[in-house]
Amino acid sequence: MTAQFPVARPRRLRRTAPMRRMVAGTRLDPAELVLPMFVKEGISEPNPIGSMPGVFQHTRDSLRKAAHEAAEAGVGSLILFGVPAVKDARGSAADDPDGIVQQAVADLVSDMGDTMVVMTDTCLDEFTDHGHCGILTPEGEVDNDATLERYAAAAVAQARAGSQVIAPSGMMDGQVAAIRAALDADGFGQIPILAYSVKYASAFYGPFREAAECAPQFGDRSAYQQDPAGSVGEALREVRLDLAEGADAVMVKPAMAYLDILRQVRDTVDVPVAAYQVSGEYAMIEAAAANGWIDRNRVIMESLIAIRRAGADMILTYWATEVAKRLR
Repeated sequence: MTAQFPVARPRRLRRTAPMRRMVAGTRLDPAELVLPMFVKEGISEPNPIGSMPGVFQHTRDSLRKAAHEAAEAGVGSLILFGVPAVKDARGSAADDPDGIVQQAVADLVSDMGDTMVVMTDTCLDEFTDHGHCGILTPEGEVDNDATLERYAAAAVAQARAGSQVIAPSGMMDGQVAAIRAALDADGFGQIPILAYSVKYASAFYGPFREAAECAPQFGDRSAYQQDPAGSVGEALREVRLDLAEGADAVMVKPAMAYLDILRQVRDTVDVPVAAYQVSGEYAMIEAAAANGWIDRNRVIMESLIAIRRAGADMILTYWATEVAKRLR
């Protein structure tokens, strides 16, 4: 660079909205947005989630309507979480062919066709009565290897129901390999895996646990999810392990507090990278906006632009439908 002020004036390219759009280095597209959705067994009307204004536990019918709205707005995909009527220690509803997730997936795939991608979260916390992400030992610890068998069974059940992407989120060692082997053995070698490779034991998940009714009944998930104070090297090791086991894409969760990790992952791998703008991020912005402290629409867009700029190819966000409409 040779020119200096007063010859060099960066403000020249910021003077008007069309000028700013012309030189914008980061853009959002509705196809890159993933809408997380909740479906609950045994309810007749959608239940509003108190800590997440505008988000619902859906019935199968209201889920279909909301999915159609998202597809019409141009949202690229959705990811489904289920709340069964009955929970037990092994999360039996997770791989029940007649379980709520499997029924809802079949509905959505039948409705959506090729208009959007239907993904399923593959974990046990929504299905266990203790709220942890796996099978417990007599001492109350999560048994990693016993849990892998349950994840594999749930992934196959979801694939048989029509899920187009399996997204394991439990942070068990070897989960991607176990799921890949099970899918391949059952004839689903074409189904990709989006691995929650870098998932932190975060306090930002609180509202989600209300929505999915999956708060741990004792302890927390620090023994299997990553430590927020952990090193970048630990995060990248998890990513490399998942890719070696057969993951087709990887995820960083949460997004906002881990943009540095997201950037490192994006610069390291050559597969698609997703980031999850989690429930706590959503709830904080909605609460501050409701109090008149921030400009809601601008903050939503700014937060998503930041995630995209940090390297996310896909963004899971509860604002997916609203933002897609705005972008169009």
